[in-house]
Amino acid sequence: MEITILTCLALFVLAALVTWHIIFSRAISRPPEPTQRLARYPSISMIRPIRGIDPGQLENLRAALDNGYPGEIETLFVFDEETDEGLPNALAAVREHLESGRPGIAKIVIAGPPPEGRTGKLNAMIVGSRIARGELIAFGDSDTRPDKKVLRRCVEALVNGGPKVGCAFAPVVVVGDMRSAGDVGYAMMLNSLYAPIAAWAARKLNGELPFIMGQIMVFQRKALDAIGGVGCAAGQLVDDMYIGTCLNKAGYANLMINHPLYIVTSDLALSRFFRVYRRWLMFWRNGLPISFTWPAVLQAVRFFTALILLGVAFLQNQFLAGLIALLAFLAFGLSAENLHKRLGAPAIPFRLKWILWAVLLMAPFVLISMIKRDLDWRGRNYELAWTTRLKKG
Repeated sequence: MEITILTCLALFVLAALVTWHIIFSRAISRPPEPTQRLARYPSISMIRPIRGIDPGQLENLRAALDNGYPGEIETLFVFDEETDEGLPNALAAVREHLESGRPGIAKIVIAGPPPEGRTGKLNAMIVGSRIARGELIAFGDSDTRPDKKVLRRCVEALVNGGPKVGCAFAPVVVVGDMRSAGDVGYAMMLNSLYAPIAAWAARKLNGELPFIMGQIMVFQRKALDAIGGVGCAAGQLVDDMYIGTCLNKAGYANLMINHPLYIVTSDLALSRFFRVYRRWLMFWRNGLPISFTWPAVLQAVRFFTALILLGVAFLQNQFLAGLIALLAFLAFGLSAENLHKRLGAPAIPFRLKWILWAVLLMAPFVLISMIKRDLDWRGRNYELAWTTRLKKG
């Protein structure tokens, strides 16, 4: 068979996809760092903003309270209003915790609606910070289900890292039943696209990143004080990434441990996943430096290049080039599934495997939808400037 330019291009794309799969596999497969226990665990305030009901919410709240932290801990569940539909679950979890006699204080806090220029989440973080009593301040997202190690490991990394480590946070792994197309899409977005790149970047920088992915994040108080507290992110859509950037500029390191934090999803409709996808692309555009995002961009370019080469080879009757381009196209989805499995996430049902490729095929439509500069997030609509900051007035 004739070796054409089209064949060479297809080979190049296939080789690049395979090479980066090996790189990402090695990054997420690194063994956990040895744990150096602390002689004394500092007291900690864990602030968990909540709005509405997440999948498996009661189990998430129970796990947040049964966290295994060996030091003094208070947990603040912060709501915007007393009529929030998630409040009964929080009250039930707090009551169960008190009745169990487990260590740790749990409280419900009503923050009130956010003022202009703040997201509801950031407002809850600010209000929680004002009343927090712990030596360390931590924040956790309501859709996460921490095990009994992740908080302790974050604190150990923060304290053992020395005075110049301002924050420690954990990588996320999406788990759940994988019963819907949206469940698989969400898992692919985080487990197959974000998590491997974060692990690769952190490995190159000894665990340090210039930003924070804040599904769980633990701060030194003096580091937060140096940047004006979490209120420094007022006006920002993406609070955690921006806070991490501010810490980095102030000379503090953001340390990512390699013990996972689990996000639970279940029965996420494809239409709802589209909105989540849109929000995450806005987050990436606003909060992540190109030095971090370029591998993801190049993977997307390789994917669409393989698809274009496949079409051109078909039109020109170049069988060999078309075969290699098809292998490259298939390799992307198979790589995504393998990375997902390596993180210990649940298997993807055969009937939903098409999502492995559909996630990127949806990307152009998601990008087009971003022309409209608004975002619906947990029942609130935010108008955005072109920088994806919150629009003033």
